[in-house]
Amino acid sequence: MNTFWSFWQQIPMHIDPVLLNLGSFQLRWYSLGWITAFAVVYLLTHRRLTRNSAFREFSKKILDDFFFFEVIGVLVGARLGYVLFYNFGYYMEHPFEIILPFSTSGGFHFTGISGMSYHGGVLGGLAVFLWYARRHKIPVVKFLELFAAAIPLGYVFGRLGNFMNGELYGRVTSIPWGMTFYEWGPSGKIPFSELRHPSQLYEALLEGVLCGLLLWSLKDRVRPGIILSLYFISYGAARFVVEFFRQPDIQFIDNDPPGTVFLLMTMGQLLCLGMVLFGLAIMWGTRHMKKAV
Repeated sequence: MNTFWSFWQQIPMHIDPVLLNLGSFQLRWYSLGWITAFAVVYLLTHRRLTRNSAFREFSKKILDDFFFFEVIGVLVGARLGYVLFYNFGYYMEHPFEIILPFSTSGGFHFTGISGMSYHGGVLGGLAVFLWYARRHKIPVVKFLELFAAAIPLGYVFGRLGNFMNGELYGRVTSIPWGMTFYEWGPSGKIPFSELRHPSQLYEALLEGVLCGLLLWSLKDRVRPGIILSLYFISYGAARFVVEFFRQPDIQFIDNDPPGTVFLLMTMGQLLCLGMVLFGLAIMWGTRHMKKAV
């Protein structure tokens, strides 16, 4: 058993974040996670569209057309959400770094674009949903619910991408399933001296697998509005719990307690509380809607 835990704890140290090198081009596990997440959501939504007559008013052309704009909305929202929620002061001083993969701090050098916020992605995605539905006169709740049952299952791959990238790891722990994560130095990975919670895997399980299976199993059994509201409630609750195990963002680490921003909550917990309340509001607001027969 000790041999197993020793192997388990060292897994992050043996993972190369770069899956494939082709000259100057790199394919990273993180990028593959995003691509796979979008593909899973698209395929599951397409499956539901073709097998459930309740969505017969939505054609495959509508799905394909919308999905292109939705991907852009999620990515732009995720980036702007990180800027707004997590590092607003820095980016106000370095505004070009919001969209350019270069840093002007301590000289001009390439860094890549880092920093994406899930909650910003949700807001960007919602904005595209509302814009597209209004433009094409589509019932908003029904259109949202077509996708909502599939979205959490895509998160599994996004969080696995975080894990393979060695980011968003958890707080220091002494539990045997803790893992050795690292920071990058001039000569490669520098391991931390203490084990940390593999919070990316916690999120893949709670936000992805459990929330996804819950919504997918209920998708054709409940009245309109329930799947959409449960999406916000279940994700918000799952992420709220996992935040207790995630390493606080470095820009909030000096707060008291470390990582908190308001009423002992982290920024992630504060945003998730808003998600839960929004989900409850949807459930209340759609209470008179009836299931199509």
